[in-house]
Amino acid sequence: MGGGPLILNPRNRKARDIELEVSEPATGRVEFPLIGTDRKRVKGLDVACIIPLLQACPGDETESLFACADRTRKRFVGDSVHIRGIIEFSNYCVRNCMYCGLRRDNRKLRRYRMTPDEILAASENGIQSGYRTVVLQSGEDPYYGASDIARIVEGIKAFGDVAVTLSVGERSRSEYATMKAAGADRFLLKHETADAELYLRLHPGASLETRIECLQNLKGLGFQVGSGFIIGLPGQDISTIAKDIALLKELDVEMAGIGPLIPHPDTPLVSCPAGDVLMTLKAVAVARLVLPHANLPVTTALSTLRQDGRELALSCGANVIMPNITPAKYRELYEIYPDSASLKDPEDGGIREIAVMLEAMGRRISTTRGDSVRWERGEGFQQLTEITTRR
Repeated sequence: MGGGPLILNPRNRKARDIELEVSEPATGRVEFPLIGTDRKRVKGLDVACIIPLLQACPGDETESLFACADRTRKRFVGDSVHIRGIIEFSNYCVRNCMYCGLRRDNRKLRRYRMTPDEILAASENGIQSGYRTVVLQSGEDPYYGASDIARIVEGIKAFGDVAVTLSVGERSRSEYATMKAAGADRFLLKHETADAELYLRLHPGASLETRIECLQNLKGLGFQVGSGFIIGLPGQDISTIAKDIALLKELDVEMAGIGPLIPHPDTPLVSCPAGDVLMTLKAVAVARLVLPHANLPVTTALSTLRQDGRELALSCGANVIMPNITPAKYRELYEIYPDSASLKDPEDGGIREIAVMLEAMGRRISTTRGDSVRWERGEGFQQLTEITTRR
């Protein structure tokens, strides 16, 4: 493919031809009603423009879409791939999400919590293996208070110039502030679906509005914020996925994780089909066009459904891999879905094997912490100052 615009012909779709310049991935605005008018609005992409891209037909159209996303990735974030080591330190969860094996009502799951010393030891092992970012992930487990997490973050930071990403669910703004003050750099909180009614059905007792408020609090505190969504949720359609991507743009996230649903046998969604791999790849590609500077990880769910999932996503705009460096005795217990590809990762997450794979693709492991490109240029701080000044 050349360096010109991507042109898709929607054929019988109710939209005119879509032309998207690589140099200007997104124009126009998105109106997302859950973000109040007193909040900062950022440029977005109209949902009507996203849908035809997601409707790209297998063959020439998808190849054009993926090639365009890959060119955009190369231009804005380069060929380096950031490697983040995930430590899944607790599978306790107070939530009851309909698709998740960690859900509160799953009585078949043997629960565990790693001690702070175990978390620090796993972090140190990962850093010694070459990771510049440690991701601490758990179910929503209030056992670990903000001060507990803060002490762990401080311990990890003492190992050297490494970044810490947290993924511990919804907390109060003051709790997030405590974690940030301890040195946490990033926070991942997926919105899962931008459809408020669907969100409520799949997350009993929770609301999309609260989720978005948490994301805004995190951004206001200076975190590099990540969100994302699931492909294949029952009740989801292509317009829902377009809204998901539009919401990522409206929130102006620094990272976006997009993965397919994998049904868990001990959840109410046991009989649902798995999310479509091709649609997942198309969503990743469109996300790259809409968020050219963002870090887009290859999700473990995609690698679980397809052995070549990493290579496919990296060819569609992704630039992050997140291997599992959780101690082996705990890995199989963190079962959001069954048979996770991460169960096969060696103790160090397979970082050497990843390097070989990337070399074959003409890519390489990044030697940096993998901060957002905008953050490295100081734009994140400037944006934070603007938000704070308006309040």
